Parts: sequence; structure tokens; C-alpha cells
Amino acid sequence: MLGGSAKSVTNFCSSFPFISKTKTPTSTPSKLAFPSNRCRCTKYPTISAVANPVQIPPTTESLSPGQFRVDILSESLPFIQKFRGKIIVVKYGGAAMKSPALQASVINDLVLLSCVGLRPVMVHGGGPEINNWLGRLNIQAVFRDGLRVTDAETMEIVSMVLVGKVNKTLVSLINKAGATAVGLSGMDGRLLMARPSPKAADLGFVGEVAQVDPTVLRSLIDNSHIPVVTSVAADEFGQPYNINADTVAGELAAALGAEKLILLTDVAGVLEDRNDPNSLVKKIDIKGVKSMMEDGKVGGGMIPKVNCCVRSLAQGVKTASIIDGRVPHSLLLEILTDEGAGTMITG
Repeated sequence: MLGGSAKSVTNFCSSFPFISKTKTPTSTPSKLAFPSNRCRCTKYPTISAVANPVQIPPTTESLSPGQFRVDILSESLPFIQKFRGKIIVVKYGGAAMKSPALQASVINDLVLLSCVGLRPVMVHGGGPEINNWLGRLNIQAVFRDGLRVTDAETMEIVSMVLVGKVNKTLVSLINKAGATAVGLSGMDGRLLMARPSPKAADLGFVGEVAQVDPTVLRSLIDNSHIPVVTSVAADEFGQPYNINADTVAGELAAALGAEKLILLTDVAGVLEDRNDPNSLVKKIDIKGVKSMMEDGKVGGGMIPKVNCCVRSLAQGVKTASIIDGRVPHSLLLEILTDEGAGTMITG
């Protein structure tokens, strides 16, 4: 959790002549905590120097909204320093893609992280939007073992929706928020080379990542642009394939030597007990999470996400996190606080 003290406020004030200095309280102040309602914060009171040494340190409720924000930013400094200049790959999807409010939260978080020196890369799918357009065209969506069956007609819709609509919408939103985004598919700049899935006979044009060439991404990242990559790629013959976005994010993170891979999901993270949402595992290493999988504690849709994280860590990514995309500003919570917003897996 972020914390602060009256002493740190005093030291901070001493650096700026337009902020009046206050006498350091002799009592030990408590840690700052997020207020239940930030709008109820009252104006930060001026503490005058008096003979009586007993003073009540300002609480979170007594801080002005501006001073509260300054304290939070100050506490974020170590995290910003840790990740400044580092590549962070974020797979965007789930509830955060369906809710306009959560979508705006993710976009603003990415732009803020870019502004303070991190180098974010966004990877996205777009299952709900694909289903929506298939329905409009009276094409039935078919799934087998949780994977979309993608025939030639469906693949054409997938490409149109992911590359032409979802990707460009996200680019537009990031640009509107003040950063500069560039939209790409796996086919652009030979970024991704696809190959058919081993289950291609049953699934159609569902593919895997055969090769990654991050050259086009590096030039964008080096120029402070935010790449937005959709999970469509072609094989050596030019045939497009629909690839799982988690897999694409993991492979890109590995190829870029990313500091961190983050998967936004619709759950709190990896749970010790799948039936108990309060049993969140905050931090675990590869050995531990593999043991959980062997014990059957990780199942369903979480298995491919964990496998994606483990594979990226094995290829050099420092940490991988599965976080709750239903929580507003979960990206900032995961990167700029000790608390985090889900499960962090370490190599």
C-alpha cells in the first residue's frame, strides 16, 4: 500500500518555496490509506509552530485532494524508477474490453505509464465483437474445447473485425488520451509467422506462433509510440490464422525481452481454492504454479493463461502477472504498488 508521513510532507514542502513549511510533529504519524470517498477530503490545514509539542498529525481525511495526489505520486517514485525504460506487454481483453468505463481506465493507465517512461505494448483479441458481427451476418459461432472453430468464411470476419475495427478503435482511443499509438497485425512488418494448430482438422484456421520478428515493434517503441497488436497472422503462404491473444502476448514479451507480461482477465487471479474467490495467490514461482496445476488447483480457462506465463518466463521475461481486469486501474495497481491486482508469477 502507498503510505506517507507528515515528515515526508514537510521535506517535500521545503523543496518548493511556494508551499509553506510546517513544524514536524513529535508524534509518530500513521500510514496514509486510501479514503473510502476521495471527494470528501477536506482542505489541508495549516499547522502553525506553537510551544505545545503535542500535535495531531494530518490524516488522510484532512489532506486536500491536491496534497493527497502529491503524496501518492511521491510514493510511486520507486516503482517508476524500477520500470522506467522497460518494456511492459499487456494483453487486453475480458471484462475490460466490454465495459466502456473499464476500457477508458485501461487506456488512461497505458498512457500514464508511457508518460512516466515505461514502454507499453498492447496485445488484444476481440471475441465478443467477433460474435456480434457473426450474429449480424447470420453466421453461427462454433466452439470446441473452448476454441473457436474458424472456417474460411469465419476467418474473413475475424480479420475484418480484429484488424479493421477493434484495433483501430483502440488506436484512436489511445491517441485521443494523449499518446501516439500504432496499430498492427501479425502480418505487418513480418511481425508474426503463423502455423496451423495441431487441431487444425477440427478447428480450421486456428493457428500458433511459429516465429516472431520484433524489428518493426522496436522502431516504434524507441520512438515512444505505443504498439497495439491484434492476434491475426499469416503463414508462409499468406494464409491468415486466428491465434490466441494470450499466446501472442507471451511470445512478443519473450521476443522483446520484456520486463513484465500482464494478462487482463475476468477473475481475481490464480486461486488456491478455485471455489473460494478469497483464496488469491498473490505471488508464486514457476515451480509452485506447476505444482498447483499438477494438483488440479488450476483448471479451465486459467490453464492456457498460466502456461503462457510459464513459457514467457522460461524465455527470459522477468515476471508475468494474471490480474483482475474488472478492477478499475488494475494496471496501475499491479505496476505502481506493492499490493498488486492479481497473481504475479516469477521465474
